[in-house]
Amino acid sequence: MKESNPGYLCLSDLLDQDLSAYEYFYALPPDVQEKLKRKDDISSFEELQQQAAEF
Repeated sequence: MKESNPGYLCLSDLLDQDLSAYEYFYALPPDVQEKLKRKDDISSFEELQQQAAEF
């Protein structure tokens, strides 16, 4: 299981640094990806998953 990390600066930083987050993000439908890109408060893989689930 992935260790918790203190967080990344933003979604693009998260995707650049976390391969699991990158793969998860690009497996999502394009419309969900666009909505997530507009969010400025995603700083962990867990937050990415939670936000994606809401969309």
